[in-house]
Amino acid sequence: MSRDLLLLLEPGFTDPRYPGERFICPGGAPIEGLLASDPARVARLDVQRVPFERPRQAVVEVLDEAHQGLPVLVLGDEQPVPADAQTLGERRFITDTRRILDLLAERHGFPKVH
Repeated sequence: MSRDLLLLLEPGFTDPRYPGERFICPGGAPIEGLLASDPARVARLDVQRVPFERPRQAVVEVLDEAHQGLPVLVLGDEQPVPADAQTLGERRFITDTRRILDLLAERHGFPKVH
């Protein structure tokens, strides 16, 4: 059985187009905040933070080169797949930040967004 896999950009990444500056992902920041609020629950899924530069090899290996946008929650087979999941071959995944937050609450017991 496979676990859910959450792929995020590394916080504080750099972009060669903006030398000397560091960034966070606007979609990943609320997810990082939720993860930080309950570290014990993070152990219920796999979390991987990847560099900003493309190709993002870790993402390509799980999805493909055309689906490198982050954040993404790749759904494992330990729980039912929601009807709104995107499909790529046998993989099911979610890319919407709000929906990822909702699923982290539903599937892994994190606090819900109010």
